[in-house]
Amino acid sequence: MIIRHAKKEDYGEILDIEMVNFLREEAASPEAMKERLAIIPDTFLVAELDHRVVGYIVGPVIDKRYLTDDLFETIKPNSGQSGFIAVQSLSVAPNYQGQGIGTALLAALKDLALAQGREGISLTCRAELISYYELNGFSDEGESSSQHGGQIWYNLVWEYR
Repeated sequence: MIIRHAKKEDYGEILDIEMVNFLREEAASPEAMKERLAIIPDTFLVAELDHRVVGYIVGPVIDKRYLTDDLFETIKPNSGQSGFIAVQSLSVAPNYQGQGIGTALLAALKDLALAQGREGISLTCRAELISYYELNGFSDEGESSSQHGGQIWYNLVWEYR
């Protein structure tokens, strides 16, 4: 498996994974995913296996600790700021789930956060995923203010210590 920065040519495979894994209300629109590829390629990683994209992780750098709904919708190019990489999506193709690809993507994003001098990584998730992220070194910091997709979300943070 290779983990690398996403390229424009990966768009179709990334979008397929997004649409199969998220509820319609939660999934990024095709336009939003295209925008992420164009605007924040330095924090958009894919896992490639046998020349196919089998998973990805993406999110902008924000100057706040938590990703909020307004930041989720408005993406700006990453700057030299030291803030947090705020994960908008971590997704693995169904046939490749349970094989450590998501964990490898998180590890690669941690390495990237360190290399870029970021404070850490922030994300929101539903309650059933909290233990997964805790196993990957994230701390549960409680319920989020997000109303994304009409779900209840929790703030999780990984910081270099």
